[in-house]
Amino acid sequence: MSRASKLTLATTSLGAIGIVVFVHYSQRAEKEAMHAGVIRDYEQQRLKRERQADFEMQRALEEEYRKVQTVSDGGGPAQQGGGTAS
Repeated sequence: MSRASKLTLATTSLGAIGIVVFVHYSQRAEKEAMHAGVIRDYEQQRLKRERQADFEMQRALEEEYRKVQTVSDGGGPAQQGGGTAS
C-alpha cells in the first residue's frame, strides 16, 4: 500500500471514530437533558399541588371565619360620605 493510501485510510478511520464518539456523547447529553426536564416537570406539579392545597385550606378558613365574624367591604368614613372636612 502506498503512503498516501495509508494516510487516507488512517484519516478516514480517525474521522469515523471521532464522529461515532461525538454522536454517542451527544446522545447521552440529550438523554440527561430530557431526564432533567422530566424531573423539573414533576417538581412543578408537586409545587402546584402544594399551592392548591394551601389555597383550599385558606378558602376553608375564610369560610369558617366568615361564619363567626361579620365582614364588611372596608368602607371607611371617606367612602360613606361622612369624612369631609369643613
